[in-house]
Amino acid sequence: MDVRRLLLDSFRAAVDAADPLRILAPALPDAAAIAGFRRTLVVGAGKAAASMAMAVERHWPADAPLEGLVVTRYAHGLPCARIDVVEAGHPVPDEAGERAAAAILERARGLGDDDLLIALVSGGGSSLLSLPVESVPMADLKAVTRALLASGAPIQDMNVVRKHLSRIHGGRLAQQTRACVLALMISDVAGDDPSSIASGPCSPDPSTYADALAILARWRVAVPGSVHEHLQRGARGEVDETPKPGDPLFARVDARMVATPHRSLEAAAATFAQAGVRAVLLGDTVTGEARDVAQVMAAIAREIARYDQPFARPV
Repeated sequence: MDVRRLLLDSFRAAVDAADPLRILAPALPDAAAIAGFRRTLVVGAGKAAASMAMAVERHWPADAPLEGLVVTRYAHGLPCARIDVVEAGHPVPDEAGERAAAAILERARGLGDDDLLIALVSGGGSSLLSLPVESVPMADLKAVTRALLASGAPIQDMNVVRKHLSRIHGGRLAQQTRACVLALMISDVAGDDPSSIASGPCSPDPSTYADALAILARWRVAVPGSVHEHLQRGARGEVDETPKPGDPLFARVDARMVATPHRSLEAAAATFAQAGVRAVLLGDTVTGEARDVAQVMAAIAREIARYDQPFARPV
């Protein structure tokens, strides 16, 4: 058995299971549904935004209206024909992402109830689609992002804070358009919570301003005065909350998860099974620094090889 080739094949299978060019098409509306809309606007943000946009273009009818704007990280752009691709900062937001987010929001607001908004959502969108509230300058949003990254806070906690400093995250993109919304998501978070993927621009947000303040206190994150003041005002009810689960606006949002970490693990396991090797999935809910998690997984592998614990060697 060529173990190296088997490992490489399993890795490729896992990546292919999350490749938009391979898996996005079945989630798109059919030609009859597309014909029922006057306009279709594609927007999005994330490290997979450009490839997701390209996948939409490849499978969209040539005679059907299609336009859009997506944001991806620097050096990750792809040449799309009908959808504009902008590159911006990640993991710390920047002015390029702010301008793109403002343009996306303006175009979404211009849609009517006979239009379709397709939101392409993937990991990294929290920083790439950064449009801070007017009282928080971009420099302060950069500062709080750096502080959260340095604190060790999990991505879910980071996104609670960012959603409450944003004009577009936490369901606010869906809130500010009259169009029907099709949100296509590639998950990079444990549990596949839609409200955590790219800070959920089209998803209801169960968290609150008080939660954001509690997270900053728990992780001892010092933030600029503008950030603290805005969150305090929100906790006092002086600033509108993000739209919550049960809000009627989400009746016109069709949210579809097109790729998840677990599906990629299953694809890798299937590759091993085809080679006659039993695979055991350790799950997709492990979080932490990659180098630390890797050490734990390597230790488990050594225990299996040496002692057949916690289960027997697969080969």
